[in-house]
Amino acid sequence: MEQAAGERPLTVLGIETSCDDTAAAVVRFSADGCVILSNIVWTDHDDHQPYGGVVPEIAARSHVERLDHTVEKALDHAGIMPKDLNAIAATAGPGLVGGVMVGLTTAKAIAMRHDLALIPVNHLEGHALSPRLTETAPFPYLLLLVSGGHTQLVRVDDLGRYVRLGVTIDDAAGEAFDKSAKLLGLGQPGGPHIEAAAKSGNPDRFDFPLPLARHKGCNFSFSGLKTAMREAATALASPTAQDVADLAASFQHAAARHLQAQTEKAMMMLDFPEGDRRLAIAGGVAGNAEIKKMLRELCATNSWALIAPPPKLCTDNGAMIALAGAERLAAGLTPPMQEALAFAPRARWPLAPPTEGRAIGGGRKGPKA
Repeated sequence: MEQAAGERPLTVLGIETSCDDTAAAVVRFSADGCVILSNIVWTDHDDHQPYGGVVPEIAARSHVERLDHTVEKALDHAGIMPKDLNAIAATAGPGLVGGVMVGLTTAKAIAMRHDLALIPVNHLEGHALSPRLTETAPFPYLLLLVSGGHTQLVRVDDLGRYVRLGVTIDDAAGEAFDKSAKLLGLGQPGGPHIEAAAKSGNPDRFDFPLPLARHKGCNFSFSGLKTAMREAATALASPTAQDVADLAASFQHAAARHLQAQTEKAMMMLDFPEGDRRLAIAGGVAGNAEIKKMLRELCATNSWALIAPPPKLCTDNGAMIALAGAERLAAGLTPPMQEALAFAPRARWPLAPPTEGRAIGGGRKGPKA
C-alpha cells in the first residue's frame, strides 16, 4: 500500500488539537520515506497548572487563539505556500471534542480556500504510524501505545488494518503518572516530573504490586498502582524530599514492569517470523527512559527489534497526523471532498475492535478508545 516508486512526492500539512498541545507540521512523503519539513508544537501547561490537569474549555480556547499562528509558522518553517500542498490532514478524534472541533474546522476552511484534499485522521492512527516518521518500520509490527489517555497493544498489519490485543481496563498510564505526580506535589505534566524526581530515588524502597500478574491476556490496569502510591505516601507523616524521590522511583519502576510484562504476553501471542519481529512504541509516556530501558531489555531477551521514535515525536504532534494523511492519500484511502467536509469531530473513535468479547472501557456511547 506504499506509493509507487517514481511518483511525485506528496506534501501534506497536519493539524493536531486533540488535547492541550496546539500542533501543525508539514511532511513530504514518497516511496523513499518521509521527510519532516517542519514540526511546530505550542505547549503551555501553565494555564492548566492550578487545576492539576487539563481543563477542556481552557484547552479549546487556547487552540482558537493559537492555531492560525501555529499553521502559519509550520508553513513558513517548511518554506512553502498553501498552493504547494497536496492535502491537509487533521485530527478528527478521539480527544477533547472542543479541541478536535477547532482543528478540524480550521483544516476544512484551509482546504476549501485553497482547493486541497481534506483528510480526517484518527489520532490513534497517527500514533500507530509515527515510528515510520524517522525509522524503517515495514508492516507488520506490534505497537505499544502508551499516553495520557491511551494504553493499548495493537498489531499493525498494514495501513488501516489494526488488531487490538490489549487495552487498559481502568486508567491510562499517563493519567496514573499525572495523578501520582499531583499527589506528590510535583506539578504537571506528571510524567516528566515523576521521571526527574525518580533519578535520585530508590526504586526498591516501596514494593508496589504488579497488576494483572495472573491475568492470561495482555490488558493493563493502573488503578491499583495509584492506590498503592497513595497509601504509601499518606503513611509518611512528613515526607522528605528523599521520600518523594523514592516514591517516584518505585512507582515508575512498577509501571515500567507492568508495561514490560503485558507487552511480553502480546509478543507470545503473535506468530511474526524470526527476523521480522518488531515492537514499536508511541505516545508521550513512551519517552520515559526507564520504560524504554525495560522494553529494550525485553526485546533483546526475545530477539525482537525495538523501534522508538525520538521523544518529540512520541508526544502529540502534527507530523504524525500529516504522515497518516499522506499515507492514506498515496494509498487512495481518502474520502470524497463532500464526505470529508461533512465529517464530524469525534470524542470517541476506536482504532480497532478488541480481539474477542465486548469492548473494554465502554459505556453507553461505546468504547472510550
